[in-house]
Amino acid sequence: MTSGSGTAPAQPAATTTRAAASPATPDTPTATAPTSDTPAAHAAAAARRATRPARRGAYRRLSVEERRAQLITAALGLFAHRAPEEVSLDDVATAAGASRPLVYRYFPGGKQQLYEAALRSAADELELCFAEPRSGPLTVRLGRGLDRYLAFVDERDAGFSALLQGGSVADTSRTNAIVDEVRRAAADQILLHLEVAEPSPRLRMMVRTWITAVEAASLMWLDEGKQPPMAQLRDWLVDHFVALMAATSASDPQTARVLRAALALETAEGQAGALARRVMPVLGDASHLL
Repeated sequence: MTSGSGTAPAQPAATTTRAAASPATPDTPTATAPTSDTPAAHAAAAARRATRPARRGAYRRLSVEERRAQLITAALGLFAHRAPEEVSLDDVATAAGASRPLVYRYFPGGKQQLYEAALRSAADELELCFAEPRSGPLTVRLGRGLDRYLAFVDERDAGFSALLQGGSVADTSRTNAIVDEVRRAAADQILLHLEVAEPSPRLRMMVRTWITAVEAASLMWLDEGKQPPMAQLRDWLVDHFVALMAATSASDPQTARVLRAALALETAEGQAGALARRVMPVLGDASHLL
């Protein structure tokens, strides 16, 4: 009787001890690997996988610079297809897998500050479009630069339109200055290709006029459903540059010297040669003007 009465109470006591210890150690192997294959067990396992330490660990994996870059990238993706006033901070937070307070932590100025940061990031990319090794035919170099520029336009169609057409509630003197900086940087790159350190007013005006024409053509290209094909638009814009130089050289000696030097590097099989063969018959019909 003593042995029967001594062992019977001991088992519930041990069970009670294990049951009391389980809630206090939710991350132990026993707690994270339930043996019961029930809906409740699966729900408990899912809850443990979403515990607070795991979430904190995910945020800690990114440095301040990485997190900021992530938010800017998410914003760029949204601004690429929607006008700035149509994008909210909640949209950016959702796209980045973050929270609205986190976005404010990195951009306390709100959406305007984030928009300017995204615009600055896009401007940095655009400013490199015409950065090319300064060797070989000028038309080839311009074509490669336009390939990058038009690819940028193609990928960010709605955002590019909102950026250049203006009228957005997000437009400020700072955003306008960023856009103008891109234009000036492109002009400086092209003048480097022309090997002109001190351009004449007409030559500089011609280059800036061409950049404006490239922007306008890009916007119309988007409006026309991206027709003609990108390669044809690129070639037409290169032809436009050569034609502008030819027209300017008629009244500006510096541009005439630059054009002669550029044409000396072109070949009959290249784009300048093809342009000359297409244009000469038309000009021949105007021989009575000579």
